[in-house]
Amino acid sequence: MVPRYTRPEMAAIWAPENRYRIWFEIEALAAEGMARIGAIPAEAARNIREKGAPKLAGINAAEVERIDAIERETRHDVIAFLTWLAEAIGPDSRFVHLGMTSSDILDTCLSVQMTQAADLLLADLDAVLDALKTRAMEHKYTVTIGRSHGIHAEPTTFGLKLAGHYAEFARNRTRLLAARAEIATCAISGPVGTFAQVDPRVEAFVAEKLGLAVEPVSTQVIPRDRHAAFFATLAVIASGIERLATEVRHLQRSEVREAEEFFHAGQKGSSSMPHKRNPVLTENLTGLARIVRAAVVPALENVTLWHERDISHSSVERVIAPDATLALDFALMRLAGMIQRMLVYPERMKANLESLGGVVYSGDVLLALARAGLSREDAYAITQRCAMETWTKLGTPESRSFRQNLDADPDVAGRVPAADLDAAMNPAHHTKAVDQIFERVFGAG
Repeated sequence: MVPRYTRPEMAAIWAPENRYRIWFEIEALAAEGMARIGAIPAEAARNIREKGAPKLAGINAAEVERIDAIERETRHDVIAFLTWLAEAIGPDSRFVHLGMTSSDILDTCLSVQMTQAADLLLADLDAVLDALKTRAMEHKYTVTIGRSHGIHAEPTTFGLKLAGHYAEFARNRTRLLAARAEIATCAISGPVGTFAQVDPRVEAFVAEKLGLAVEPVSTQVIPRDRHAAFFATLAVIASGIERLATEVRHLQRSEVREAEEFFHAGQKGSSSMPHKRNPVLTENLTGLARIVRAAVVPALENVTLWHERDISHSSVERVIAPDATLALDFALMRLAGMIQRMLVYPERMKANLESLGGVVYSGDVLLALARAGLSREDAYAITQRCAMETWTKLGTPESRSFRQNLDADPDVAGRVPAADLDAAMNPAHHTKAVDQIFERVFGAG
């Protein structure tokens, strides 16, 4: 990802320094595991740890370039690293990587990095959830118009809108926890996963120390269905971001103006039109969501590898793993900040609610007529007739409200008490279950 959309905490996970530290930790733990079962001398395992750890603790750009220089000669990244590491460890380096294959290191390292990334994303989701809950509680009873097909439907509350997004992101958090567990696996099983040269107890030891599960059958690589599930989960989260971003973008439209992104002092919306206040953050979030979702198809295609292993997946993952997690990390934190500072305009919501002369209560009137004894078909026809009379003449000299048309309609007058029509056209009728819904979403209290 470009620096513009990169936060340092996530970038550090994918930096070569972190990757090499993880590689060393895997190698050192494997040596220690081998020493525990007598496969190598205990002194050798101690020397690997004691001589290698300081070298990795102080690894810097110059040392990374040294490894890169070796790789330019060897054309093999793991061998380049092992050659560089041997310079510090000395003769006991012959016990490093004993019986192991490159994928044991590469795949187990990727598992560690992806779990590290997942932990950051889980914290990001918590920030989004906190922001959504705070604003939902703030606007729990702020009445606004609900829309279907982009057209005014019936009243709802802005708090309910936000509660719906909260529930979605809560589900996404559960999904990400499951995806993290699925990707948190370790493979130290040798060239084709048969443990011919390395004891399974070594794998179990390394896995436990790294906080990973043992991969049951790893061939030479960890099966890529796990990775595909992980990236699919990131994509679902990204789609949740875009759904909320699209809602805000719509609400900020000039014709709507019910909510908008915070506009900073000194901020400029257009190089040519000084009046502009554009939804740039949510448009940006929409774009970043596309980047995250773009990782899904390559991840799915990575599931199919030749026999026990090929490397067609490798180049893909070197791109999509950093890019998808970096983009999602940035997007989630941008989303949390946008929600926290979002400007909400209840009076504009009320004005929009009333802008169609009351026809948004047609469903309630339909039921009132049916309760008064009319058939549903007749009640629908009468209600629609009065509603369309209001709808089609809005803004004209002949304009009358929905209630006025109902009162003037001979099929309504005298058949439905005025009190019943008053109740049918009271927005409070649409907020009576808000507490119950909020309890479902946020719990009691």
